[in-house]
Amino acid sequence: MLCQQAVLVAHGMPSDPVPQDEVMQRLAAEVGALAPGWDVRGATLARPGSLERALEGTVTAAIYPFFMAEGFFTGQMLPTRLAAVPGVIHQLTPFGTDRDLPNLMIQSALDGARAAGLVPQHTTLLLAAHGSKVSRTSKESALAMVRTLDSMGLFARVTLGFIEEPPFLADAARDLGVAICLPFFALRAGHVEDDIPQALATAGVHGQLLPAIGEHPTVPRLIANALLSTRKRAAA
Repeated sequence: MLCQQAVLVAHGMPSDPVPQDEVMQRLAAEVGALAPGWDVRGATLARPGSLERALEGTVTAAIYPFFMAEGFFTGQMLPTRLAAVPGVIHQLTPFGTDRDLPNLMIQSALDGARAAGLVPQHTTLLLAAHGSKVSRTSKESALAMVRTLDSMGLFARVTLGFIEEPPFLADAARDLGVAICLPFFALRAGHVEDDIPQALATAGVHGQLLPAIGEHPTVPRLIANALLSTRKRAAA
C-alpha cells in the first residue's frame, strides 16, 4: 500500500520553539503507528523551517491543524505558509472541531473528578480556553463546546473562562465552590503551566486541574481516525 502523507501542525512557542516541535514529532509517530497507509510527520509554525522540512519530498499531503478552533492561524497564517510549498496540499479541519472531541473531553473530566474523589453531579466543570483579541471563532468554538458538554448533564454545570478576553478565567472561577478545570488547549505551554494555575489560585478554586485535553493519551487515536476517515472519503 502506498503511503499517503500527513503533517500535524501546531503553533508552538516562539520564545522556545524546540520543545513543542519535538512534542509534535513524537505525536506524529504515535499517530502514524495507528494509521496504516499514512506517513505522518509533525511540525510547528513557531520553529523556523519546521513546516517546510516536514513537507520535503511530498507530492500530496494532508495538513492536520493541531489547533482548538478555526481562526487566524488556521485561516490565514497556515494557508499562507503552505502556499509557498510546492505540491498538492489539503488542509483538514482542526483538532478542536473533531466530532469525537466532546466525548473525549467529558470522559477526561469524569475520570479526573472521580480520581479526585469528587461527585460529578455535585461538581462544576470549568473549561479554561485561550480566547483571542483577533478572531471571534476562538471564543465561539469554546462556547459551543461548553454548550455541548453541559447538554450531557453529567456535571452540576459547565462554565468557561478565557486567558485573553472576558470572561477572564480568574473571574469565571470565583465562587464556584467545588470545581474541576479542563484546559481547552492542544499543547502544554505557558498558559497551561502558569496562567491557568495562577488564575485558579487567585479565584480560590477548590478542586482539580487536569492536563490540557491535547495531552490526553487517546488523542493519537482520535487523529488517526480522522486521517483514516479522510482516506475513505477520498476513495469514495
